[in-house]
Amino acid sequence: MVDALLLLTGFIILLSGGELLVRGSVRVAQIAGMSPLLIGLTLVGFGTSAPELVTSVQAAMSGSPGIAVGNIVGSNIANIMLILGVSAALSPIVVSTNALYRDGMIVLLSAIIFNGIGIMLPLSRPVGAVLFMLLLAYLYYAYKQERTTASTEGHTAAYDKAEALEEIDADTNPKQARLLKTYRTDVATALMTAIGGMLLVIAGGKVLVEAAVSIARTYDVSEAVIGLTIVSIGTSMPELATSAVAALRKHSDVALGNIMGSNLYNTFGIGGATGLLSPTIIPDEIVRYDNLVMLAATFAMLIMARTGYRLSRLEGSALLGCYAVYLYTLIPA
Repeated sequence: MVDALLLLTGFIILLSGGELLVRGSVRVAQIAGMSPLLIGLTLVGFGTSAPELVTSVQAAMSGSPGIAVGNIVGSNIANIMLILGVSAALSPIVVSTNALYRDGMIVLLSAIIFNGIGIMLPLSRPVGAVLFMLLLAYLYYAYKQERTTASTEGHTAAYDKAEALEEIDADTNPKQARLLKTYRTDVATALMTAIGGMLLVIAGGKVLVEAAVSIARTYDVSEAVIGLTIVSIGTSMPELATSAVAALRKHSDVALGNIMGSNLYNTFGIGGATGLLSPTIIPDEIVRYDNLVMLAATFAMLIMARTGYRLSRLEGSALLGCYAVYLYTLIPA
C-alpha cells in the first residue's frame, strides 16, 4: 500500500514538474526572442518528454535496466495501441498522405533501429550518441520542412507533438501569431518556474523508480514488466490527454502526429540520453518479445493509416483490444 502511494506521488510530482518545466522554459525563450518554430520543435518537444527521460535515466543509474528500457519501449507501445486507439475510438482520424509517408517511415525506421540495437549491442555511450544525433538530424529536417513546405506537404510529427499541447495549454502554442504576444512574466520568474519544474521532475522520477523497484521485488514481478506497464502508462499520460483532446476537437492530424513525434523522441531522444548519461543493457526479455511488439504495432499503425488514409473507430477499438491482449501476456504465469 505504501509503495502504491509512493508510486502515485511520484507520478504526480513528475507530471506537475514537467508542466512547469515546459511553461517556464517556453516563457524564457519567448522573452529572449527565440523563434516560435524552434520553441515548438525543441523546448516543447523535449519538455513534454521530460517525465519519460528522467524516469529512464534514474532507473538506469539505479541499476534497473528493465524499468529504464521498459519505459521507452512500453511508452511507444502504449502510444500506438492505447493512446492512438483511444483517440481514434473517440473520433475517426483523417491521415495526411505526405505526413504518413514522410514521418511514418522515420518512425518505422526508429523501431527497426532499436530492435537491431537490442539484438547486437548494449545501450552504451556510443550507441546513445548515435541515437541522439539521429534525433537532432530529424529535428533539423523538421525545421527545414516547416520553413519551406509545411503549407503544401503538411506539418511534421515533431511540430504536431508541440501543437497537440496547445489544445490543453495555450501558453505553449508553437504558432507564431500567439507566441509573439507580450507576456508580463519577467525573466527571473520564468527561470525559477523552469528550474523548479526540473527539480520536481528529478525528485518525482527518483520517487517513482524507487517505488516501482520495491513493487517489483514485493510481488516477485520482473522490473521489465513494471517498466513496460505501470511506469510507461503513467509517464505517457500527457500524450493521452493531448491526443484525446485533439481528437475530440477534430484536429485528428495533430493527434496522429503527436503519437509519431512522441515515439521518435522516446526512441532517439530518451534512448540516446539514457545511453549517454547512464549506459545500460537492454534486457533479453524485452529484446525477444516487447521490441518485436513495438515494431509490429508500428507496422499496424501505418497499415491502418494507409487504408483509406483514416483511422476509424473500429480500428481504434481494435488497437485497444490488442493492447489489452498484450498486457495480459505480461502477467506472470
